[in-house]
Amino acid sequence: MFKAIDIWKRVDDTIAARCRCFERIADGQFCVQSVDYYHLPLTEKQIKALDNQFLELFIEESPDQRSSLHPTLQEAIAQYDQDFESDVPSSLKSQVA
Repeated sequence: MFKAIDIWKRVDDTIAARCRCFERIADGQFCVQSVDYYHLPLTEKQIKALDNQFLELFIEESPDQRSSLHPTLQEAIAQYDQDFESDVPSSLKSQVA
């Protein structure tokens, strides 16, 4: 079992990043499943697509198999950022770092 935890970061005045994290209930370890980027103007289609993707990823693969486990959220996010740095859109790289 897992507890979902969202961690938000303002990238700039038009973009927000949402880290989709989980805490594994059995041992309190943390992992990051994905990071979603929301762009202004927000649309219902954008929000629904990101929520659907979040659920599909969870159903397809256990979060602790998708990324490594860590004792803190900060460590889990830092590791995820390092592992998936190449997946960040190039237009956001300087803003997210």
